[in-house]
Order: sequence, then structure tokens, then C-alpha cells
Amino acid sequence: QVQLVESGGGLVQAGGSLRLSCAASGLTFSDYAMGWFRQAPGKEREFVAGITRNGESTYRVDSVKSRFTISRDNAKTTAYLQVNSLKPEDTAVYYCAARLRVSTSVRDWYYWGQGTQVTVSS
Repeated sequence: QVQLVESGGGLVQAGGSLRLSCAASGLTFSDYAMGWFRQAPGKEREFVAGITRNGESTYRVDSVKSRFTISRDNAKTTAYLQVNSLKPEDTAVYYCAARLRVSTSVRDWYYWGQGTQVTVSS
């Protein structure tokens, strides 16, 4: 059974940083691209960042490109999202997901975690 478990969220002041983790089990981690998404209250879930299976290529939406960094450690079967210079508009539940190739479309992803809340106060 595939499990993706996010952690590292919390309450932080504007300008602060967090490191989100996504621990994967039940799949051959290195066979899957990983993605991070977020969903703010009343909004649709949106793609934030993605990383290829070997970690050589990453993708980020423009709104986070200079502030968020996605990475992975295949030996630890864990993906990460380093989030810096947080803004109140970054407040959302952050989810990780897995599929064979990176896609910016939410519906393309096979496996999902339960999410971790990030709240940024002004």
C-alpha cells in the first residue's frame, strides 16, 4: 500500500521559513516523480513544484520560484519543499504527490498524502 506522509508544517510569521517533508513507502520511490501542491481555503488545489525521478530537473510556479526549493533523497525515500520568505498568501494545506512524470495538472497525479497545514501570519 502506497503511503505519502507530509510533515513540517506549522504557524510562522511572514518572512519566515519551513522545511516540509514527504516520506514515501509502498512504492519504488526512485521510479516516481514527486510534486508539491497547495490548497488555500475556498480555492482549488494548485501545483507548486515538481521534481523528476532522479532529481536532475525541477519545476516551480512563478509565484514561488525565488522562494521555494524542491529536492529529494532517494535513499531516504523522502521529498522536501524548502519554503522561504513566506507570505500570508502562502497559507494553505500543502500536499505531496507521486506519479511517473512531472505534471502541473492535479488530476494527473496517482498518489497523495494527507497534507500539512502552513499558516503564515502577517
